[in-house]
Amino acid sequence: MRRYELTDTQWARIAPMLPRVVAGKTGRPLCDHRPIVNGILWILRTGAPWRDLPERYGAWQTVFARFNRWRGDGTLDRLLAELSDEPAGEAGDETAGHLALPDHIPEGRRRAAPRTQAGPARVVAAPRA
Repeated sequence: MRRYELTDTQWARIAPMLPRVVAGKTGRPLCDHRPIVNGILWILRTGAPWRDLPERYGAWQTVFARFNRWRGDGTLDRLLAELSDEPAGEAGDETAGHLALPDHIPEGRRRAAPRTQAGPARVVAAPRA
């Protein structure tokens, strides 16, 4: 198990909360949810851009799309609430608390200064005499 990834017991707790992968529907079937969830947790813990997601979690576009879908329908909130209810581990347990998420998960990146309609002022050098 890699750092920030779900243990088998954690996965057993949240797997029933996820939408079922149903065969026979039209379109492309959903891939396994476990690497997707691990990829979402990796992004939330590291704060890295989506494009920097390691390939072992699948295509970043897939993980991002599933993140947005689950965030919109409340699935992600239920998953994180279930994982945060986990009791603290023993003193020697290396996996204890490894899913602690930061208090602030940014909704989007914001610029430090507001952008104006006219854009930045141009600096024109005075002609040399």
